[in-house]
Amino acid sequence: MVSEQEQQRLQEIRTGIDALDVQIQQLIAERAKLAQEVAHIKTQGGRVETIFYRPEREAQVLREVMQRNQGPLADDVVARLFREIMSACLALEQPVRVAYLGPEGTFSQAATIKHFGLSAQTLAVANIENVFKAVETGRTDYGVVPVENSTEGAVNITQDLLLKTNLQVCGEVNLSIHHALLAKTTELTSIKVVAAHAQALAQCREWLANNLPWAKQHPMDSNAAAAVYATEHEDTAAIASEQASHLYDLQVLVNGIEDQPDNTTRFWVMARHASGVSGLDKTALIFSTPNRPGALHEVLGYFAEKGISLARLTERPSKQTKWNYVFYADVEGHSEQEPLKSVLAQVEAKCSFYKLLGSFPVAPY
Repeated sequence: MVSEQEQQRLQEIRTGIDALDVQIQQLIAERAKLAQEVAHIKTQGGRVETIFYRPEREAQVLREVMQRNQGPLADDVVARLFREIMSACLALEQPVRVAYLGPEGTFSQAATIKHFGLSAQTLAVANIENVFKAVETGRTDYGVVPVENSTEGAVNITQDLLLKTNLQVCGEVNLSIHHALLAKTTELTSIKVVAAHAQALAQCREWLANNLPWAKQHPMDSNAAAAVYATEHEDTAAIASEQASHLYDLQVLVNGIEDQPDNTTRFWVMARHASGVSGLDKTALIFSTPNRPGALHEVLGYFAEKGISLARLTERPSKQTKWNYVFYADVEGHSEQEPLKSVLAQVEAKCSFYKLLGSFPVAPY
């Protein structure tokens, strides 16, 4: 039983919460009005077209939010709250249109929401190539594509498309990936086929070998597409997010079937414009060196001489010349700032192929 004194204290706390809610609502409204004023200034009253979403500015705001945070809410929780406020205010300036690998319920959609918030206008497309096309043709302003997984490495189709596109990388998203086994049936023994994106099948390789060794693996364009497929085939289970079970009315047979508990996928935000300097940035590039001894060592030495760290270095066949490779690198810093600007000029001069993919803020959370 709650005592009379405790009941009185509870009422005082609720009254205080109500008063704070009023203040919070008023402050959010003031922020939204300022966002509208920003839009009016940028467009000169609607007469000039402009870019409203500035990834470098949003990254700076979110970093400052987390630096100011003193609890009891965790940094990422506070960041998500502010992300939604910023998303709603940006929608007042101009709705942001974003393409992602669909259908609804994919991890690409989750990454899109994490980066742009729920107020963005999202477009689910059938494959990663169509994400690039949606942005290139102006159907959307941005696209979110998976780049690499902490367990399985680079997403090859994305790597190949980056070679061809004129789009710029303007942001990154890190998303924890937890896979569930979904099906219409509740009996694991009745499963004969497991459908999922090839990356998801690879990320659950050991679990599948130990628990469903008899099941045929069926790669699909996305995990959400696999969930749709599972709704149409009684003997099929899909590897997808737990959210997909609610979207497609499937049973969760087993949760957390990924082989690595810290399984994380990194996504890139693609745009038709570059990102400015945020103060904590990365730069992505693709290059190929001449086929002679020490050529790669020489190129990498330029970064080492200036103390510039390589965050990632992978290789892919060039698909133009047999046994020729292109290297994908992420380095610390922004391409418009020294010393990286000068180093990139040296690298370009020494490479047989060079492509700057863009500079972008390091994912804030």
